[in-house]
Amino acid sequence: MTQATGTDRWKDLDFGPPAPDDADPAESVLLDYTSAGTVAVITLNRPQADNAITTEMGARLTEVLETIAVEPAIRVAIITGAGTRAFSVGSDLRQRKSMTKQQWLRQRQDFDRTLYTLRQLRKPIFAAVNGIAYGGGSEIAQSTDFILASDSATFGQPEAMIGLAAGGGSPVLLPRVLPPGKALQMLMTGDPITAQEAYRLGMVNELHPTDELMPAAHRVAAKIASNSPTAVQAVKRAVQLGAGQPVEQAISIMMEAHWRSAVHPDRIEGIGAFNDNRDPHFQDPDY
Repeated sequence: MTQATGTDRWKDLDFGPPAPDDADPAESVLLDYTSAGTVAVITLNRPQADNAITTEMGARLTEVLETIAVEPAIRVAIITGAGTRAFSVGSDLRQRKSMTKQQWLRQRQDFDRTLYTLRQLRKPIFAAVNGIAYGGGSEIAQSTDFILASDSATFGQPEAMIGLAAGGGSPVLLPRVLPPGKALQMLMTGDPITAQEAYRLGMVNELHPTDELMPAAHRVAAKIASNSPTAVQAVKRAVQLGAGQPVEQAISIMMEAHWRSAVHPDRIEGIGAFNDNRDPHFQDPDY
């Protein structure tokens, strides 16, 4: 008796491995600048593979994030995916198919470094999720400060479906942006959620039609970039370092940032601009 082939197991995920003859672009991660160089736009650039992340692509993303981290003129970053179909479906499973155990573990170390660099970036960075965000792609979005999404986006953690426990941050991060039970259901079943549900539950800040997502992202980025970069970075650190701390400890962390801003030239410029009814001109941070 011949065993039937084929399965409906993957149909809800709406993606599959890329064709073996699809050529990669010259650059797997693009870095562009807008708003007179104050806004960095990072684009995951393997649209023919739903922006699946290879070892080389992960290394390039780390390089881009490290470049942003040391450039004072960059005040905010946006991360998005090339095309309209996918933000990123996570690790490239076609590449992993032929990996040795050592190669797999080395890739895991490399990806850990990428996500750590993203989470530790002092500058504000947010995701503009323009389609499918699965596995490591969803975890990249979760690792940013907040998420804007197209109304056709979906978020999922299908790792358990292929025999993996999610390892890019979602078991920690997802229960912080969704009700814990919903996060566990996603992690255990692999079933994705729509952008509308993610917005309703608070994982996504804003929803936009696909062709309006990046203009909206640029508007948010421009507003952040117009504020004091020293103050913006300080409040980001206060939120990050205060999370999970006792209230008074968290307030102490906040006040350390506040008092530094009180004696900073940006405070003088900002209040002066308000009283003069003009736009402020904040200086780049002095690291």
